[in-house]
Amino acid sequence: MKLTTIGLEKSNSKEISEDLNVLLANLQVYYQNLRGVHWNIKGEQFFQLHPKFEELYLDAQEKVDLVAERILTLGVTPLHTFEDYIENASVKVGKNVSDAAKSVQLVLDSIQELLKIEREILDKSSELNDEGTNSMMSDFISFQEKTAWMLKAFLGGK
Repeated sequence: MKLTTIGLEKSNSKEISEDLNVLLANLQVYYQNLRGVHWNIKGEQFFQLHPKFEELYLDAQEKVDLVAERILTLGVTPLHTFEDYIENASVKVGKNVSDAAKSVQLVLDSIQELLKIEREILDKSSELNDEGTNSMMSDFISFQEKTAWMLKAFLGGK
């Protein structure tokens, strides 16, 4: 059995890294969606949503960095081109979204997709005794569950 420098089995680290690269691609699309709705939001909720979207894209930016660094820690190269992100992402790309409800729905849908991916990684990292990835996914999930709840409440709980 070959171990990485952090004591995990190399084959397990590679497997987790592949999943983390999928998450990375999705986080990058999510991040860009947030930048887009932040820049383009219009209407009565502008002053509410503009700073909220900024808060969320700053958080997403940090998560992108954390995931890429985790992939490197596991001994694999993180995806780093837009082509790779689009090819590997399942988060829907938002284009020219400026309506408050549509913007919030785009963000909510993106978070729901991220949560699915993160839960799959959490299950796998727990099974493979990868506490670093496990802890990261738990933190991401906790924050995003609360954010999803708030966005759903903004939309009237629909």
